[in-house]
Order: sequence, then structure tokens, then C-alpha cells
Amino acid sequence: MQKIRIEDALGSVLMHDLTQIIPGQVKDARFRKGHIVEEEDIPVLLSMGKEHLFVWDQVPGLIHEDEAAIRLAKLVAGQRISLSEPKEGKVNLIAEENGLLYALEDGILTLNSLEYIVLATLHNHTLVTKGQKIAGTRVVPLMIDEKIILSAENAAREFKEPILQVRPLQSKKVGIVITGSEVYNGRIQDKFGPVLHSKVTEWGSVVIGQSYANDNTEMIKVQINEHIKNGAEMILVTGGMSVDPDDVTPTAIKESGAEIVTYGAPVLPGAMFLLAYLGDIPIMGLPGCVMYARTSVFDLVVTRILAGERLTRKDIVKYGHGGLCLECKTCIYPNCSFGK
Repeated sequence: MQKIRIEDALGSVLMHDLTQIIPGQVKDARFRKGHIVEEEDIPVLLSMGKEHLFVWDQVPGLIHEDEAAIRLAKLVAGQRISLSEPKEGKVNLIAEENGLLYALEDGILTLNSLEYIVLATLHNHTLVTKGQKIAGTRVVPLMIDEKIILSAENAAREFKEPILQVRPLQSKKVGIVITGSEVYNGRIQDKFGPVLHSKVTEWGSVVIGQSYANDNTEMIKVQINEHIKNGAEMILVTGGMSVDPDDVTPTAIKESGAEIVTYGAPVLPGAMFLLAYLGDIPIMGLPGCVMYARTSVFDLVVTRILAGERLTRKDIVKYGHGGLCLECKTCIYPNCSFGK
């Protein structure tokens, strides 16, 4: 570092915090370490009794932490992500709208493997809201060799997609089939339908029809195809998902012509979940836990489908790591470990 006159300090980088004391009003850092001195700072510094400053001795090839953090943030930010102003060498990445965060884990690892680089993010596939902080970038030293930032920029170009992006949930027309002789014959009240209506609406989609079917393969199959005929872009079939002889929902979904992706998921609650596709239309067989658990496998899977993904069996199998819901007394999902 070097000691310079205050009048020569424009554009210089402070090496330490400078505290301003106004009796009875404030005693705090007025200028932080790393601050770049601007013209309007000069009278303030003089009023603080500063006639000389200790600043960074500029060395060719080194860049300030603020510039480095901005370049890193721009490097990783994809669609629907904005950047905060740099503060103390850190830049926050902010979701510009509600949606699902997509974070390339390999990309995050690659950048953080470079010396002095810091990129901290929320988990992949986290539901985020407009204005929410989803990541932060900074570098460790006050000044960093620009070659490291150039290496990060070159490494990021190797990935086909942005390292971070927010995908909005698409609005889909949803058909619901409530199965079970006890509901179909009016012996008990349907409590599954209201839960699904609430979730579908919360995600920005709309229920265009709800029907009831006995524990009968043909009847369930007919109801599925009827909803599709009426324009449904997603089908939810409730109940009949266990292995009892009269639980025929999986058979009915298969006989509707759909291709089964998986029957069963390494997620609790939600082990008996089924995912299938009839062409491009996703069909989900929902176990009873979806009705009473605040969060289940259904919440994990459907948001990714609404974000535009076509899921595979491998996608579902990977939920085993993080697939245990702690069933907290007060649910805080998605701000928890479930599905992460």
C-alpha cells in the first residue's frame, strides 16, 4: 500500500475502513475497505480529519474485488436474474420473477475450484419468488489477478446453458380423476379434490375438470381420456396407488395408452407415486399422502414439469438424496432440505 494526499486520491482503493464520528449521532465506518474514492468523497474525508489516505498501490494485471464480483455475477446469471450493486466486494443475484431455480452443479463446482473464487447459491430446483436473493459472488482478496477471472469466464463458456437461471412455471389446463368406491358412492366426502385445486391454483394453472371413478380400471381409463379430449394438458389421478388387489389406478393409467416412467419414488412421503406420459401430456398417480402432507413428492415433481421439463426415471431416482421430509410442525418448504 501507499500513503497519498487526499487531493490525489481520486480512483484509489482504500486499504482499511474509515470511521466517521459525529457526537451524539453516529460512530460507524463511513467508508469501507475496498471503497473506490470518488470526487464527492473528498470533502467528507477532509471533514473527518483525513489529509492522507493509505490506498492500494496499483499493480498492472490486478483488478478490484468489486469489478471481479460483477464479472463473476454477469458470467453465471442467465434468464430472469438481475444483479445488485457491489457492496464490500460482493454482488447478489436476484430473481426477477417467480419460478424454479436451475443451477448447474458442475458449473458451480468448476468456478469454485478456481483459487479465490466464491459463488454461493440456493439449491437446484428451489422455488423462488420475485426479488429473492438466489446467489452471491465475490473474490477472497481485495485485489485479484485478472487471469483468474479470465479463467472463470473461459470455463463458463464450456457449458451449454447458463450456470444459473430462473424458469417461470407454465400455466397448464389440469384434469383431475378422484378414484375410490367410498367417494364415488358418496359414503365419504372427497377431501382430495380441494387440496389439488388449491395447489394447482397456487402454481398458476387451472383445473378444467374433475371427475369421479369407482375402483374400476375401465372407468378410470375412460375418465383420463375424457379429460384429455376436453383439452387437459396434465392429468392427476388420486388414490388406488398401493399394492392391494383393488388398487387399480396404475393399471388404468397404463391401459389409457400412457408410457410409465416410474411407479414408485425414493421420497417420503410419496413412495407410491407414479409418473407417466401420454404423448406430451404428463399423467400422475398420486398416493394418499398428497392429501394430508403439506409437502410431498408431488410438489417436487410437478413444479419441474410446469417449468418445462420432461422427467425421466433417473430424475425421480435422484430424489433419494434429500427425499426424506422431516414433516415439521410448521412447514417451511422450499426453505428446507426436502428434495435438495
